[in-house]
Amino acid sequence: MNSPRLLERVAKVRAFNRLYTALIGVLDEGLVGTEYSLSEARVLYELEQQGVTEVTELRRRLGLDAGYASRLLGRLETRGLLARERSESDGRRQLIRLTEAGRAAQHSLEQRTVDQIAKLLERLGDEDQQRLVSAMGAITNLVGERSVRPAVVLRPPRPGDFGWVVERHGAIYAREYGWDSGFEALVARIVADYADRHDPRAEAAWIAEIDGERAGSVFCVRGSDERTAKLRLLLVEPGARGYGLGRRLVEECVAFARAHGYTAMELWTNDVLTAARHIYAKTGFQLVESEPHHSFGHDLVGETWRLKL
Repeated sequence: MNSPRLLERVAKVRAFNRLYTALIGVLDEGLVGTEYSLSEARVLYELEQQGVTEVTELRRRLGLDAGYASRLLGRLETRGLLARERSESDGRRQLIRLTEAGRAAQHSLEQRTVDQIAKLLERLGDEDQQRLVSAMGAITNLVGERSVRPAVVLRPPRPGDFGWVVERHGAIYAREYGWDSGFEALVARIVADYADRHDPRAEAAWIAEIDGERAGSVFCVRGSDERTAKLRLLLVEPGARGYGLGRRLVEECVAFARAHGYTAMELWTNDVLTAARHIYAKTGFQLVESEPHHSFGHDLVGETWRLKL
């Protein structure tokens, strides 16, 4: 039996589907004011991208059953938009390609689609456009296939990033561990201190991006003495996990500390943060001290880890 919360979320997803299909005209008689259905447009697009393609591969990419694909391709072939032929090397394989008329139809569809989406975006300001694209990226990351590794970039913080670090720490740790606002306040103090007084000759911070969207952070600051660096505020967004991003952020932090003359690196964490602790251990950190404490609304065990550089 589905829970009331799940059913409520299902209803919201269905409402979004209805809104978006109406917005882009999927249910209209022709896509973007043309005579082509969505399925026909997808076939033309795939053939334009792939060139000569096996029919079985086209069916696989579009998730079409054999009967429906045969009727769909037959309609487009009758209009003179594509041509089918047998492979010279294997007569059992049927190949398909766009004709000149098919390419012209695809180019017209592409331009109409670009114009339609541009018109939609022009209704919004720059900030709202970025929010929309970011939300669509989140949907893609959560429910799309991960067969292609995303583009990962580590960069210095830009205006707005510090606020994002504070907000995401507060939201993620509240949701995943039930920590109260005391943790967000702690993160805010650490970030504010760094933004106000950090020494760029000996301290640094990185924001991780996946396909252009913020996905993680880490800070390297002075530690308990001048020869010791401290790793702080390691974060990986839930939707960005599984790509080795946490390990990459930690390694970047360690490499910076080593290159800037530190002889050791330390960090403080809690025993419930098992994924982060696994990364620290893999990178060579060793647990040197642990102590129970009550913070963020919970009884926790704080841990100090140390790495010789």
